[in-house]
Amino acid sequence: MPLHPDFNSLTGHTDEASPMNRRNFIQTAVGVGFAAATLPISAQTMIHTDSVGLLAGRVELSINGQTVPVYRAQPEGKSNLPVILVISEIFGVHEHIADVARRYAKLGYLALAPELLIRQGDAGSYAGIAELMKEVVSKVPDAQVMQDLDAVLVWAGQHGGDLERVGINGFCWGGRITWLYAAHNPRIKAGVAWYGRLSGPVNELSPQHPIDIAASLRSPVLGLYGGKDSGISLDSVRQMESALTKGHSGSEFHVYE
Repeated sequence: MPLHPDFNSLTGHTDEASPMNRRNFIQTAVGVGFAAATLPISAQTMIHTDSVGLLAGRVELSINGQTVPVYRAQPEGKSNLPVILVISEIFGVHEHIADVARRYAKLGYLALAPELLIRQGDAGSYAGIAELMKEVVSKVPDAQVMQDLDAVLVWAGQHGGDLERVGINGFCWGGRITWLYAAHNPRIKAGVAWYGRLSGPVNELSPQHPIDIAASLRSPVLGLYGGKDSGISLDSVRQMESALTKGHSGSEFHVYE
C-alpha cells in the first residue's frame, strides 16, 4: 500500500501479509467479515494480515453519550507510538479496513478505525448501496465526524499514542473525510485520501467540501485517484490542484490512468 513520504519518516519497518483463505461472509462485528453491500468478494483478491505480535480488536468509546466501536491495532507491549486514523468507505469497519489497520500496526503504528456512521445506523447490515446511502450515509453530519475523530485521538493519547505524530488514511467516503479532518485538526501531520469526493452541493450536514478548505490546509495530503473514475471527475481533481496552489500544505495528487 503506498504511503505518503511523511508517514514513511515516522517508522522504518516493513510488513508482509499472507493470503486470505476464507470465502465470503457477512459482517458480524467490527473488523470481522465484509459489509453486505460489498458481497460477493473473491477470497483470492484479498490480503490477510495476521495479528501476531499485535494487540488487535474492538474497543468501545463513549462519545457524547454514544458508544462508538473502534477497531484498534498496535504493536504489543509498546508505547509512544505514532497514530494513524483509518477511515472506512460507506460500508463501515469491515475486514478490509481492519486489515489495513493491522498493516499499519505491523509498521509500528497505533492504528484506529472508528465506526463513524454508527449513530445513523449499522452500515454493514445493508444489502444495497442506494438504501445504505439514503438511510445512513446521507444523514451523517460532517461536524459529528470531526468531533468523533477528535475524541478518538484523545483516547489514543491515553493508550500509548504519540499525539505529536498523527496521520490519517481514508477510502472513498473516508477519503473526503481525510481532506476535511486534515484541515480541522492541527495535530494531523499527513494524510492519504483514496479517491474521496472533492466537491459537490453544500447543505447543513456538509457545509464544506475539500475544495473549499484547500487553501487553508496546512498538512500535506496525498490524493490517490483514478483517471477513469466516473464518480470523481478529473476536472474536479484539476480544480482541487489549482485550489491547493493558493495554500502551503504541500499536498499532491497521483492519478492512476
